[in-house]
Order: sequence, then structure tokens, then C-alpha cells
Amino acid sequence: MGLLEGKRLLMTGVLNDSSLGFGVARLAQQEGAEIVLTGVGAGMKHTLKAAKKLDVEPEVIELDVSVPEHLDAAREHLTKKWGRVDGALHSIGFAPAVCLGGTFMDATWDDVSVAMNISAYSLKALADVVAPLMTEGGSIVGLDFDNTVSWPSYDWMGVAKSALESTSRYLARYLGPQQIRVNLVAAGPIKTIAARSIPGFSKFEDVWDERAPLGWDVRDSRAVAKACVALLSDWFPQTTAEIVHVDGGYHATGA
Repeated sequence: MGLLEGKRLLMTGVLNDSSLGFGVARLAQQEGAEIVLTGVGAGMKHTLKAAKKLDVEPEVIELDVSVPEHLDAAREHLTKKWGRVDGALHSIGFAPAVCLGGTFMDATWDDVSVAMNISAYSLKALADVVAPLMTEGGSIVGLDFDNTVSWPSYDWMGVAKSALESTSRYLARYLGPQQIRVNLVAAGPIKTIAARSIPGFSKFEDVWDERAPLGWDVRDSRAVAKACVALLSDWFPQTTAEIVHVDGGYHATGA
């Protein structure tokens, strides 16, 4: 019997088979979960293609977290399909190009507000979809990148990730009475489509394996998937508002 036997999960952020979301979705299925994926806009075709590569091809629904009508439609669809949701994976992030790559001072609020909405507020938006359906409690897990320091080139996405971390703590406070846990997994750098869109990403790659006490492989996301699946399971019943680092220990080593 798998860790997620009988669980029904909504999973975002599966763009291709190298994405962190894909790794979590694949392992979740292997551990017994039934899943639904979400896609959006032009990326929908990529999500549909990735879905075919999973062990069991899941349903894919459209969900743009910045469109209220999409949130309502997703909740209604899941109500009709399952009636109950046990967990959700938040693997969503976006920032306009000017918000990354060393142009921190050039970004305007119009630019930054997009990054904050899609990368941080979206965690609350996703909770609006699934929390009403978590009638027996549940778990919301988000993918994070540690932001206790400023990182080269990460710029306003780093600020948005800090907002994501704070949002997760407040959601944990307000959803806790419903026995809904909200946690983040702060992953080390992995070669994904999202990572390739960050100018200077190679600066992370070059040093991470050297400095992480356990080492780090930017091509292997299995450890991240295992952490997410564990948090989505019933094995952490009293853990919420936590940030679990899966980065080889890099975050604790200093400069």
C-alpha cells in the first residue's frame, strides 16, 4: 500500500517531464494517488503531452490562477469529479523578464505586481479552489527557493518567493482549524524550463554541488519529489507552516 493510497490530488506546474511538478506527479501516482493536472494558455499543449508520459494518463484542466472564473470552474469541476480533495501541489511561478537578471532597479510596480500575483498570491488562490473540498482535512504543498539571502540574478522573483513563504504561514494559520496543512519545499536548483528562463542560472549550478554537504545534482529531482509526496501523505499530521529544505544542505553552509 502506497503512501498516497486513495488520495485525490490537484497538481499544477507540469510543463514537461523535466519539471519538478512532473516528478511529484509521477511519484504520487506510484504511491497510489489519483491526480488531476492543470495547464494554462500556450503551455496547455505541453502539459497534455507530459500527461501522456505518466504511468496513468491523468485528466488535465485549464487553470490560470490570475483569472477568478478559472478558479471557480476548477473547484466546480473537482466537486463533480471527486467531491473531496486531499491535497494540492503549488508549482507556479512567473515574472516578467525585467524582474530577473540584474535589472532589479529597472522593474516597475506593473512588472513586480505580475510576479507577486502569479508567484505568491497564487498559493492563496489555489487554496480557494481546494480548501472547500478538503472536508476530511488535507495538505497543500508549494515549491520554493530559499530566500533568506539575495541571490544573483533572481531579483524580484526572490522577493516574490519571500512573499510566498509568508503567505504559506498565514494560510497555515487560517486553514489549520480545518485540519489543512500548508508547507513548502525549498528545493535546490534543478534544470527545468523555469530555471532556464532565469539569466545567470549557471551561477547556481557551478557552486551548489561543491558547497552542499550532501552534494547536489541539478538533473535529479527525485529527492524533491519524495519530500513533496511525504508532506502530501498522512505521515506529517502535525507539521504545518514549515519550509523543508531539499538542497543537499546548501542553505546551512554560508558563503
